[in-house]
Amino acid sequence: MLDRVMEDAINSQANAELYSGYLYLSMSAYLSSIDMPGAAHWMRCQAEEELVHAMKFLDYVVERGGRVTLTAIEAPPLQWQSPVAVAQHTLAHERKVTGLITDLAELATDRNDEATRSFLQWYIDEQEEEEESAEELVEKLKTAAEGAETAAAVDEELGRRPVKLVEAAKEH
Repeated sequence: MLDRVMEDAINSQANAELYSGYLYLSMSAYLSSIDMPGAAHWMRCQAEEELVHAMKFLDYVVERGGRVTLTAIEAPPLQWQSPVAVAQHTLAHERKVTGLITDLAELATDRNDEATRSFLQWYIDEQEEEEESAEELVEKLKTAAEGAETAAAVDEELGRRPVKLVEAAKEH
């Protein structure tokens, strides 16, 4: 059974993951509006991953006998100065989420909740991948800013990102 402090912290993290999905959907809409369908697809895939992450947190609360509490999701930005700015925001956001997950793992350790600490290890590993992916996105979109031909090639490449929603939901 989760104690109340851990339950509240995990519910808060689920809200942060839902916000991440909302943020990436907003980024996808912005990228669509500036005719970058591949980058928009990439962001939509990212949004779907974040929703899966949120569901895993919510399922964990229930599995541990806790009560899921949903709160309002903050509105994300609607506009960025450029695709590179979108990628840089993505990287900064993923670094922030890494900090939130790290804090949650420390809380689990402090509360001697080994089950939750073990559960969070998947997220710790996932955040390493998320930051690496965001760093690559920044570099790709910086390259795309060099010219129309390069931008088209990068956008096409980003559009080939596979949707991993079903596979991700089956993990853990």
